[in-house]
Amino acid sequence: MSRRDSSAPSHGALPADPEHDPSASFAVDPALVRRLTAALRATSGETETTYAPFTGQPIATLPLSDTGDVDDAFAAARTAQKMWARTELSHRSALLLDLHDAVLDHADDLMDLVQWESGKARAHAFDEVLHVALTARYYGRTLEKRLKTRRVPGVYPLLTQARINRVPKGVVGIISPWNYPLTLAISDGLPAIAAGNAVVHKPDAQTPLSALAAIDLFREVGFPASLWQLVNGPGPLIGGAIIDRADYVCFTGSTATGRRVAAQAAERLVSCSLELGGKNPMLVLADANVDRAVEGAVRACFSSAGQLCVSVERLFVADAIYDRFVSKLVKRVERMRLSASLAYDGDMGSLVSQRQLDTVTAHVADAVAKGAKVLTGGSPRPDVGPYFFEPTLLEGVSPTMECFAEETFGPVVSLYRFGSESEAIDRANAGSYGLNAAVYTRDVARGREIARHIKAGTVNINEGFAATFGTIDAPMGGMRESGTGRRHGAEGILRYTETQSVANQRLLPLTAPRFVSDAAYQKAVTAALRVLKKSGRA
Repeated sequence: MSRRDSSAPSHGALPADPEHDPSASFAVDPALVRRLTAALRATSGETETTYAPFTGQPIATLPLSDTGDVDDAFAAARTAQKMWARTELSHRSALLLDLHDAVLDHADDLMDLVQWESGKARAHAFDEVLHVALTARYYGRTLEKRLKTRRVPGVYPLLTQARINRVPKGVVGIISPWNYPLTLAISDGLPAIAAGNAVVHKPDAQTPLSALAAIDLFREVGFPASLWQLVNGPGPLIGGAIIDRADYVCFTGSTATGRRVAAQAAERLVSCSLELGGKNPMLVLADANVDRAVEGAVRACFSSAGQLCVSVERLFVADAIYDRFVSKLVKRVERMRLSASLAYDGDMGSLVSQRQLDTVTAHVADAVAKGAKVLTGGSPRPDVGPYFFEPTLLEGVSPTMECFAEETFGPVVSLYRFGSESEAIDRANAGSYGLNAAVYTRDVARGREIARHIKAGTVNINEGFAATFGTIDAPMGGMRESGTGRRHGAEGILRYTETQSVANQRLLPLTAPRFVSDAAYQKAVTAALRVLKKSGRA
């Protein structure tokens, strides 16, 4: 049985001509699709066709999984994980470094799939390839340092020896989103694998091929085939089944869904990491380099058509430079090129679906109806592609408008003046989110001080998001309703482990020996504790 995506453009009943109708042929070679989907555990007999945001052209018809497939995936993953956990850390490291090279070697093919599935511009598709390579290299180089057994002082010097082990959780469930179908699918799984776990993964049903292509390379470089299991299907059914079976859950998506994931995981006392929504602010201080801030704002606001969890949707600009900044920004945005091409000829691509287009259109219409002014943009662009929307700057956005506090997740940005820096900080912290922020200033030390007062998991100075997101050694995640847990850095791998303490006692027990009274033992231990304190011991 076949099910058509309801968001796909409809066509007439007459036979389609490939020369005039993109729906007449698949965007991706069906032979490649068959090879990639062979990695899916999907035996339900049902299929679903995905469509290219650029044109509405069908990408592929993909098999769907059921809960039985999820059971089988976990069974295979658990078997593979028991063997994988015994592998040398040096072997895991070497495979990750090989994957780094393989991803770069196949960058063009990966970018093609990312563009077909997500509709983003070529340059933004490369960001995903770059991030996967950086993640593989970072954990390849650092996993031994993070995971090796660590000696710690025992309760009594020489008499007690203690070690801390990092034990893998088991099988990690990953539920990844459509907006970054390559890097958010793969980069959370690599440290899980590096830590000795197996993975059962549900990519978003709109964008599974990007993940499948990366896992194809993962297996090609020598990782065990059963170590990373993939299933495909609707989130409530397949995602829910993963949460019910996983030893740890990693979810990236909306705050509303994240709450449900957390509640379901909590029922089983299973830990989870959640990277959720944001209404991210940028502060442009009075001393900022205006030209640099304008260029940074364009990247921060319109990368991947604003469908980036850390993209900026609120611009706070100092009164002293507001008019000059806005004038330059409007002109720069109006020069942006929209493109439905796989080539490097566009500054911004498409929204991913009719649903996203409807949300963006509704937010702009609501703001205008309630008094906001469109400085540039503000309209869909069906002449470019079915889901394209112009990069849009709004002025006069107030709390009564939907886009004031709600995440738009599209190319719509609100601009606000501020007088004092304390006012800007307070307004940036308004609302319930706390994912990412940016500060533009010539005084980096001042920017760092301001960052300490902004309620966001990452803050970039003189950059919108890439400085923190690209620094794999620095943890990345949200505060407040933007999520819990961190990817990247030590936290990004240690979240997938359990801490195990192992201590052995030598010569004397930690109680009074038979030949010493309890009272004498107490005096001796008290004296020893005082000596240890004077020695500086923790």
